[in-house]
Amino acid sequence: MFEIENEFWSKGYNYIACIDEVGRGSLAGDVLACAIIMSKDAFIQGVKDSKKLSPKKREKLYDEILEFTYAVGIGRVDPNTIDQINIKESTRLAMKKAVLNLKDKNGNTVIPDYILIDAEEVYLDIPQTSIIKGDEKCFGISCVSIIAKVYRDRLCNIWGKEYEGYFIEKNKGYGTKEHREAIKKLGPSPIHRLTFLKNII
Repeated sequence: MFEIENEFWSKGYNYIACIDEVGRGSLAGDVLACAIIMSKDAFIQGVKDSKKLSPKKREKLYDEILEFTYAVGIGRVDPNTIDQINIKESTRLAMKKAVLNLKDKNGNTVIPDYILIDAEEVYLDIPQTSIIKGDEKCFGISCVSIIAKVYRDRLCNIWGKEYEGYFIEKNKGYGTKEHREAIKKLGPSPIHRLTFLKNII
């Protein structure tokens, strides 16, 4: 289950943080990253890339995964910042924040000694490996992809109530036809990324 992590544990790294992001292509809302350090004895049946799981299955696995985490950190970057510094830099900033926000179950800050990341890099002076399709190949990245997805989906439910008419609770901020039509009709909300709407408004 931990084939990739075992390689780094065998080299003496004990606190391996796995990172993934969600919301990169969304028209609205924050881009969000999550970092987790899994317990070495974790065994969770059914974990795979979050995009290949139903919402119900992700919700179930979310709680199971959190039981087996040593530390969890969330990083968010808001739409205004995304418009200012672009989505790639915002994604990396969210990932950096997630690592710096890592805390154990007692609320103590945890600094990882190695980072495994899904096809990106983090601007931190910590050894790291970028894994292409990491959410398919690495158990920890598969786990963190589920945590990040569920966490942001829950935020989308809140945004959907705050900014009615855009159906964000349904489209998760992505550019569905229904969402694009709503933007044309209502104009952008305070949580829309204006640089993403150039072909819509």
